Amino acid sequence: MFQSKIAGIGHYVPKNVYKNEDLLKFMDTSDAWIQERTGIQERRYADRVGETTTSMGVEASKIALERAGITAADVDFIIFATLSPDYYFPGCGVLLQREMGMGEIGALDIRNQCSGFVYALSVADQFIKTGMYKNILVVGSEKQSFAMDFSTRGRNVSVIFGDGAGAVVLQPTEEAGKGILSTHLHSDGADAEKLAMYYPGAAAGFGLENTPKWPEQELGGMLMTAEMLEDGSAFPYMDGQAVFKKAVVKFPEVIGEALRKNNLQTTDIDLLIPHQANLRISQFVQKTLGLPDEKVFSNIQRYGNTTAASIPIALSEAWQEGRIKDGNLVCFAAFGAGFTWGSALIRW
Repeated sequence: MFQSKIAGIGHYVPKNVYKNEDLLKFMDTSDAWIQERTGIQERRYADRVGETTTSMGVEASKIALERAGITAADVDFIIFATLSPDYYFPGCGVLLQREMGMGEIGALDIRNQCSGFVYALSVADQFIKTGMYKNILVVGSEKQSFAMDFSTRGRNVSVIFGDGAGAVVLQPTEEAGKGILSTHLHSDGADAEKLAMYYPGAAAGFGLENTPKWPEQELGGMLMTAEMLEDGSAFPYMDGQAVFKKAVVKFPEVIGEALRKNNLQTTDIDLLIPHQANLRISQFVQKTLGLPDEKVFSNIQRYGNTTAASIPIALSEAWQEGRIKDGNLVCFAAFGAGFTWGSALIRW
């Protein structure tokens, strides 16, 4: 059985930089308020027209393919992770396949929000190990700015998230002890409504006791209404304290699970790349694990939380900066809506 290796990495972030001070015109907030709670100083927003989740994924993919030494024609499977697809359906995987002029290859879309990239990487790893595919393009891309509530009411969510994309090319390797050592995936839907966007959704207001109860329409479905925009029901909802409390427990747990699986210790980690959820969460996890600053990579200060794109963007930047070298043990970990969480351990 083959092992999977990351053969190429790329990322793309929009040119539009929004500092914390730029948000003052939309909401009652401050640079100090945002940094104290999240660690974020600025984020990138895609162009309102012309720049999409798919187009950003394409740009990141081009770089990853070039660094892997292959072309779009060599890719035999696509896995695209996002919570902000261009269309409700179809998914972004086929749109990327079209834009890059690829053959009639398979395209799979992953909807696991902040842990989407780890889930996508795990799925790709299984395909490589079985020999089914040889060049899998794994993409995490988000255009979240279009769905944020840029008002004082929505500031707890809107100040956190940004746009961007990252991509990797996964290939087989026969080098002993190299590549993806293991991946670990978990979920717990008990508190699914603590971090959710209820609309659009066929169940909202009808059969799930925890979802908002909106008036039933004539045809039995839900239509976007002015009331939903007015009361904020149409925007993402997050219980920040509930997410924080769960994340700071599950992050260390799933990292420890990966280390135990491979008979390794925390001290063996050369670089931890957590999903960029919140700098306070990353710092708490770092302290819990006893890792020094040089072994944890954070770029949330500049990009905010780019959800499924956050790990591949951080990985790409860390690699470019020389923070990842041959033989290094690199750990990915993510926690997000669902709740879902996961980890991946890689010997570079």
